[in-house]
Amino acid sequence: MRTTTFRPLISALLAAAVLSGCALAPTYERPATTQPAAFKELQGWAPAAPADALDRGPWWTLFNDPVLDGLVRQVEVSNQNVAAAVAAYSQARALVAQQRASLFPTVTLNGGANRNGSGGGSNDNGNNNGRTSNSFRLNIGSSWEPDVWGRLRAGISAAQANAQASAADLASARLSAQGELAADYFSLRSVDAQRALLATTIEGYQRVLKITQNRFDVGIVPHSDVYQAQTQLASAQSDDLTLARQRAQLEHAIAVLVGKAPADFALAPAQWNVTVPDVPVGVPSTLLERRPDIAASERAVAAANAQIGIVRAAYFPQIGLTASYGPSASAIGDLFKASSMAWALGLSATETIFNGGANRAAVQGADAAREQAVARYRQTVLDAFADVEDQLNATRVLAQQQDLQRLASEAADKVEEQVLNRYKAGQVSYSEVVQAQVTALNARRALVQTQGNRQTTAVALIQSLGGGWHADQLTAQE
Repeated sequence: MRTTTFRPLISALLAAAVLSGCALAPTYERPATTQPAAFKELQGWAPAAPADALDRGPWWTLFNDPVLDGLVRQVEVSNQNVAAAVAAYSQARALVAQQRASLFPTVTLNGGANRNGSGGGSNDNGNNNGRTSNSFRLNIGSSWEPDVWGRLRAGISAAQANAQASAADLASARLSAQGELAADYFSLRSVDAQRALLATTIEGYQRVLKITQNRFDVGIVPHSDVYQAQTQLASAQSDDLTLARQRAQLEHAIAVLVGKAPADFALAPAQWNVTVPDVPVGVPSTLLERRPDIAASERAVAAANAQIGIVRAAYFPQIGLTASYGPSASAIGDLFKASSMAWALGLSATETIFNGGANRAAVQGADAAREQAVARYRQTVLDAFADVEDQLNATRVLAQQQDLQRLASEAADKVEEQVLNRYKAGQVSYSEVVQAQVTALNARRALVQTQGNRQTTAVALIQSLGGGWHADQLTAQE
């Protein structure tokens, strides 16, 4: 075959190569968002802290609690929500590889053997007139759709953006599980501290009940004082049971977060390390890189943008190239003879002439999907700003409340002591003792609860700032 025979096909291949990669998707730019210069709740009180504090290691180590360290590390390998997010990310990466494979030709190998015959009657000599024949073939084929209009590359871009969004979702799931575990852990330690207070209080109530009973036995006080002392003791014991129930629920929640059945998990009471770290906040614009939920939402916009290029390609012809080479013979021994070899080359183009405006509708739908993704991204950013502002406000208020509640608790303890001494001296009624005891216990518990709330709020603030995560990790994982 002369070289001129191949020229049309070679020209088509060169044209396909030149046109391959034409991008029909709009040039992608991150959508603009409202970004305040600084957080409102940060002004006037934020402590100085190194800006890279959250980048130096796992964020939960800022609380200096070895038990918490061990629990949070189990989330990475045992939490089933995180495991599901890991699987989703692996699936997204596999889809990227699948899309990339579409850029390359598909090569196939096939073969076959046939035996054909025709039934015929016997002739006058008794011989069978039927004929049989054999055919054998062995063929290597190839097909390729050159990415003339950029449809395939747009599909790869969309798959990559979706994979990056899945990676950000994985980071969000991991951060959510870690933050929930830390919050539950500090709540449990707060309950333990309250139970310790109640245990001391119950011992004191029991002593007061004994004193009151003795005073009643000798006729110094009425029976109502004994009843009040009994009521006070029973109420405190009931409160302790309520706290025990809350502790059990928190312990069960922690067990699930570390991937264990509650029956196989126990967390013994321990000394509570009431550490509240200073969390570096920075400026609002850093949230766009620090929060995985924002990154996932932004990657969804990029995927929607690439999808526009995919649907726009439907306006243009779909071009395909095919090739095959192989022998065909009536005997196996002839398969590898040069005379049995055959080849074929083909070029095809398919263009939709009329489909009732389906292509135009698909493009309009893709444009609308991108606008929807942009709106969701901007809303995610606004929600993130509000989340940080809420946690900053709570951090500031709780710090002030803790100082005031410590003063209130110390004063209430002194009042309780003085009223109880006056009761023993017969100067006041037992009702005043009860009131002083209730006030003192409530003040102590309020202080403990605020200390726990400060820790859980610090966890929430770290979460709202991204937990030390950065969007650069998305490209590093590709």
